[in-house]
Amino acid sequence: MHSENEKEIRKKKLQEWEKKYQNPFQATKFSRNIDLQTIIQNFSAFSQSELKEKSISVSVAGKISRLHDVGGLTFADLTSQSEKIQLKVSKSKENIKDFAELLDKGDVIGVKGIVCRTNRGELSIEVNDFILLSKCLNPVPNELIDEEEKLRKRHLDLLVNAESRQILVKRHEIIKATRDFLDEKSFIEIETPILVSSASGALAKPFTTYHNKLRRNFYLRIATEIPLKTLLVGGFEKIYEIGRIFRNEGIDARHNPEFTTIEVYQAYENAEYMMNLTEELLHYLTKEVVKKEEFEFNSHNISLKEPFKRMSMIESIKEYINIDFKKVDNLEEALELAKKHNLKLEKFQKTIGHVILALFEEFVEKKLIQPIFIYDFPIEVSPLAKSKINNQNIADRFELYIGGLEFANGYSELNDPVEQKKRFEEQAKQKELGNEEIASFDKEFIEALEYGMPPAGGLGIGIDRLIMLFTGQSNIKEVIAFPQLKAK
Repeated sequence: MHSENEKEIRKKKLQEWEKKYQNPFQATKFSRNIDLQTIIQNFSAFSQSELKEKSISVSVAGKISRLHDVGGLTFADLTSQSEKIQLKVSKSKENIKDFAELLDKGDVIGVKGIVCRTNRGELSIEVNDFILLSKCLNPVPNELIDEEEKLRKRHLDLLVNAESRQILVKRHEIIKATRDFLDEKSFIEIETPILVSSASGALAKPFTTYHNKLRRNFYLRIATEIPLKTLLVGGFEKIYEIGRIFRNEGIDARHNPEFTTIEVYQAYENAEYMMNLTEELLHYLTKEVVKKEEFEFNSHNISLKEPFKRMSMIESIKEYINIDFKKVDNLEEALELAKKHNLKLEKFQKTIGHVILALFEEFVEKKLIQPIFIYDFPIEVSPLAKSKINNQNIADRFELYIGGLEFANGYSELNDPVEQKKRFEEQAKQKELGNEEIASFDKEFIEALEYGMPPAGGLGIGIDRLIMLFTGQSNIKEVIAFPQLKAK
């Protein structure tokens, strides 16, 4: 904690400023004629003499992130959203002598001056006039070492860590580019409800809330899938939504209860089309936003240069743990394999499909480092996907894995209302056996399907994990502005 003495000194500086000028918190506006990024982009190539000759006047604003006295000069760093520039202040100038006397690190100021270079060659602004716009009353640390403290006091983390600000800027750019990619392909973004009467569209435990006026429980959505597919019934053909999802699950380096996804649906297409669309999107983002095709992620060098590898789930299990499920044709044999590999199965997992998925998640998933699509999932764990025409036990579904993490999930959408009702009923039986992640039985969706949904391909991508990949972060909390944290 900061000593009271440090805070008192800052308060006294504020009082002194108010006596000489005015209350800085009364300011409602400061007119800027340029931003710091533009100054750096436009004038970095100019020499000291060229800048002196041009005498470029600027009016800028930002936070003081460093103060340093050198003889008759004060040097400061002025920081904006994504850039910083040095300020050069002469103590001999009467109208700006209070810069050194009354300002502190963290103060918000407006500055008018001339773009210049110091004798050491650093691009700077020679200050001719300034105004205090907001006083920082708490001393600002030079750095935050404790990771938990960084996330709890996000304002301080963003204040002292340029990298943290840049991650959020990059997040914005990636989300914008994702929208641009889909908009160029004539997709339409439509917002769907966050507060829903049925928690469906995924295997996840929902958050429950109560509506006082309607006197009934509602849920925070666990996916956007069901309302988006209902729009397909209504006649839309190419739709998507980027939005918040809420799942009442654990908090760790890969999971946050509140996270962002994009779901995309296209009528008259299938899982293979969505697989191709996923790969095309990632290549587009590397080209348009990230400007590179290789990344350090989860201690691995990831390359997005080559076409992504594709492998069925059964093939991946055979390759990585040498079990061939093409030769396993009864449940007893599958359960014996699970026991041999020390897998603890719940009551609702006593099917061949659940054993296949459990083995994959335990022994294969973390080994999938370079981009790879795993396809052909067990139908038991894919209640909203169509089965393969030649095998009713296999879902026409895929997931994308990079660095041992799942990034995308897609499939050929089940549009048969009779079959969908049957799947929901099977899911309800799993719920009775203790599966808390089973979604609600969505009668309204079954009714919607009865009006005819075209065949369609669907895709969901975790936006937060995408940002993790492209910014080299191993913890999902680093790419969310305000992540959920455990109680202190």
